[in-house]
Amino acid sequence: MAGKIERDHWHPGFLGAMELEFIDYKDELVFDGEHQLSKEPLKMDLLIIKKKKDAVIANQIGAIFRQYNIFEFKSPRDSLTIDDYIKTVGYAYLYKGLGKHVDEVPFSELTVTLVRDVLPEGLFKSIDAEGGAIREIYPGIYHISGIVGIPTQFVLTSRLDKKHHTTLRLLTENAKEEDIENFLFLTNKFIDLSDRRNADALLSVSVPANREAFENVRRRNPAMSDGLREFMKDIIEEENQKAIDTTLIAVVKNLMKKYGWDANTAMESMGIPASDQIRYAARL
Repeated sequence: MAGKIERDHWHPGFLGAMELEFIDYKDELVFDGEHQLSKEPLKMDLLIIKKKKDAVIANQIGAIFRQYNIFEFKSPRDSLTIDDYIKTVGYAYLYKGLGKHVDEVPFSELTVTLVRDVLPEGLFKSIDAEGGAIREIYPGIYHISGIVGIPTQFVLTSRLDKKHHTTLRLLTENAKEEDIENFLFLTNKFIDLSDRRNADALLSVSVPANREAFENVRRRNPAMSDGLREFMKDIIEEENQKAIDTTLIAVVKNLMKKYGWDANTAMESMGIPASDQIRYAARL
């Protein structure tokens, strides 16, 4: 059963996932999460800057990259409309316009990317109605043209290639067990502290949102990563408590049947605290 995660709580996981998505380009990219655009509470979800304009990013999502790349992430329960699209493009214009000197951020060096795990059918229909064009360049990666002058793309995380985009596929309330296992395999290779922290950030939102799937993976993989074990600690403790409760209730029932005792007498004979007796009695 998926848990409900508030919108703001998804963002640390998104930022961690994006850094892991481009883990091979640490020396080429700068990640500026929730970049503040002004003194007012107006900020972009993520700004990725190329340290060198001519750096080649051999990543399907990064294929569109120029020097300054603005990202807007929508959590599973967020909407993504034509207005959200234009607002994000507006962030790019503001980022250019707020440079410290004229043309510090060249218009030709901007891109915009929107990320979500559900296809925004309404947005696509609006773009089509406005005369825009949408092309799926790679699985789950759609380039949008004909609406604004800045290169833009939409990333549908649920459709991304499983082999190359494992981390982003976990930003959902419907994570596949195969993707979870693939991600855990990756985390076992992480050596840098920053990579482990990013993995933890992603797990902190994906585990509670996909509890049942993570539980199934844990049962099949006793030697799971330390990171997952820590995030599932409460689940494991709850599972252990359920096993203990089931055993105690079976013993209580046996005493009641064997000696004709009522439930309270049986539980008191076993030394079960009064605070727990009400909970057990409800299950007898």
